[in-house]
Amino acid sequence: MPLLRLHLDSDQNTARRVLRLHQEGRNHHESREAAREQVWHQGHTPAGDPVFVGITNGRLNVQLLYDVQVYPGTAS
Repeated sequence: MPLLRLHLDSDQNTARRVLRLHQEGRNHHESREAAREQVWHQGHTPAGDPVFVGITNGRLNVQLLYDVQVYPGTAS
């Protein structure tokens, strides 16, 4: 399955909270659902749940990074 890397805009506080939850083995449901919606918005069908992989180091423009497996051939 192809893997799609998503960059979701965030603020520093939310990014830290998502990272902390990930380190505790938990999920931040709001950003995970936002990643799923972004996959659909880009014309792909998700083949699995979004997986949090990290945050960017931006001071002002922090982004959450998610990987999502998508079904091949579903892009518009």
